[in-house]
Formats: sequence, C-alpha cells, structure tokens
Amino acid sequence: MTRPADHPPSPVPVLLYHAVMDDPPAWIAEFTVAPRRFGDQLDAIVASGRTPVTVGALVDRLIRRVPLPPRPVVLTFDDGFADLPGPTAEALAERALPATVYLTTGAITPGLGSLLPPAPMMTLAQAPSLERHALEVGAHTVTHPQLDTLRAGELDRELRESKAALEDVLGHEVAHLAYPHGYNSRAVRRAARRAGYASAVAVRHALSSETDEPFRISRLILRRSHTVADVEAWMAGAGARAAPFPDSAATVGWRLYRRARAAVRGPEFAG
Repeated sequence: MTRPADHPPSPVPVLLYHAVMDDPPAWIAEFTVAPRRFGDQLDAIVASGRTPVTVGALVDRLIRRVPLPPRPVVLTFDDGFADLPGPTAEALAERALPATVYLTTGAITPGLGSLLPPAPMMTLAQAPSLERHALEVGAHTVTHPQLDTLRAGELDRELRESKAALEDVLGHEVAHLAYPHGYNSRAVRRAARRAGYASAVAVRHALSSETDEPFRISRLILRRSHTVADVEAWMAGAGARAAPFPDSAATVGWRLYRRARAAVRGPEFAG
C-alpha cells in the first residue's frame, strides 16, 4: 500500500518594504518604492483577493494553529522612515490593509544613534500613531547591526533595549522582531526567544507558508526594480520558493566571513 505524497506548504507572501519616497538617499534607493508604484502594488494586492493579516496573526497560525483566512498576505515595513506614519500609513488605511512595522529605535530616538546612514526618519513619539492606523509595531534592534556577528552581551542589549523602548512608548508588550537585513543564526534565534519575542522575521527572498519557522519567517524584499507583475506573481504563490528550507552553503559561508570581518572591525551596519 502506497502512502500519499506530502503536499507542499501553501505559500503565504510576506512582503518587505522600506522607504516609500520619490527621492531617497543613495544608500537606500535600491530598496525604495516610489509612492505611485507603491499605490499600484497595493491595488494589485487588493485585486488578488488575498486577505491581509499581520505577522501576529501568521504567528498564531505557526505556533498555536489558529486558523488563518483563505489566501493570506502579510505586509511589513522595516526601519521607520519618515513616510511611514504619514502617506504610507494613509495609503494602507485607504485600502483597509493592516501591516506590521519594525522600528530601529536608535535611528528614531532623538539623542541616540544607529548604524543606519542618514535618511529622513520618523520619531519614536510617532509610534502610537502607527497603531491608530491598524499597524502592528515590532522591534528592529537599536542600532541595526549584523546580529549574527555580535558577542552575546551586545546581542542581548540590541534585542532587549529596542523592545523595552517601544513598550515604554506604546504601553504594551512588543512581541515581534525583525533581524536587520535578515541576518540571523541559531544563536540569534535562541537569544530572540530569551528576550521575550514570540517571533522574528528574516528575509530569505522566499514566500512564507503555514509551516514556516516562527523565528525566521521568510520575506520577499521589494526593490525599486520590482513591478506590479512581480507582485501579482507572488500573490499567485509563484515567482519564488516557499519556506521552510535549510540555509544554503553560500549563506553559511557568507555568515562565517562576516563574523571574521566583525572580529577585526567591530559591529557593522546590516544592509
């Protein structure tokens, strides 16, 4: 008697945006979407018939098997650029699209600093306004370093201090984390659990799924070269592989190289 073949995981697109602006600084330009193109991409998401949910809802499915609506999609935003609490949040609200945003607290707190190069940023005081637009707020570390190259104490501070700063201004628990530039390792994932997070998103340039790993959820990063057709393909569950899957040899090798470099130079910007 033959056993039925395993069904592949049902793809869940988790999109990663950064800045939405017409004239971004050069260092983030590759990962910036112009406002008009952003609106067209949001319209394509709506037209796809997928149901937008937050990372929190996806994690409830991954951990507790809470049902998701049919054909979910998740939108995420990293860093906290100045457009986020204004036109970007408004564009999402106009289409009734929830999202999850991950804030780099050192870059948005007056008097602090981060490894992010200069750019127009929101402020920490604006974080509560994001929730009023139905945006879920998560942490993106304090300084945006390559977490998988840090010593244990530095890693712990990046995870805990960003979480505490957001919880102080929001008045409630912050349960979700984004690894800067997706860089993570087993040690980083264990540290995220110890710091009290319920999930963490990576990048991986892949579709997520309802069997993905809660502490390295796969995302598809939006570049300025991506078109509406790319977004439509992802909404159809095509155009990229679906997680979970193990790290490639190239990913492991790149991590070892970066660790050796950080041992000489110290913490470096993840980007």
